[in-house]
Amino acid sequence: MADELKRRLVHASGSGLVALYLLATYLEVGLTWPRFRILMIVLAAGALVLEFLRLQIGLDWRLYDVLTREYEQDNPAAYALYLISMAAVVVVFEPAIALPAMLMLALGDPISGAVSDNSLQRVKSPKVLGTMFLVSTIIALPFLPITAALLAAAGATLADGVTVEVRTYIIDDNLTIPIYAACLAYLVLEFTPVSM
Repeated sequence: MADELKRRLVHASGSGLVALYLLATYLEVGLTWPRFRILMIVLAAGALVLEFLRLQIGLDWRLYDVLTREYEQDNPAAYALYLISMAAVVVVFEPAIALPAMLMLALGDPISGAVSDNSLQRVKSPKVLGTMFLVSTIIALPFLPITAALLAAAGATLADGVTVEVRTYIIDDNLTIPIYAACLAYLVLEFTPVSM
């Protein structure tokens, strides 16, 4: 239980990246969106290097024992997928779409996890789905029009709540939550008559 709490706190710490960008923008200190994109690419590349060292070379830090789950011992760890998906939405989308998608992963996922019974189910319980949708909607509303916020939240909820398996490999929601959310928000903004 203590390790799970640590994982959730580390998960939530990703919201600091969004806060860093917003604060830098507010203070006009030079962290432009292109520079933030570079930062996210560097962080994701660093995670990939660490995962290569862990999986191929055998790097075995105590931190990995605490922050990774048993099924991640021989597979890419969730933290790497987390940074890759965050970097992907930052590279592809503008701030109004990418930032809430990042927050849905950083905050929505651990909050929905806190109300989950942690049993492996194909589809999570209505309580977990409702929690993820509500939290994700609240996160998205300061950034997006209501229709786009609702669809982005639905995407995050789908990614969090429905287990996708490809050839016996379960796709981690750390990879899919920001991508589903950002793609649905983009589609709404691009193809429906809503204004920012």
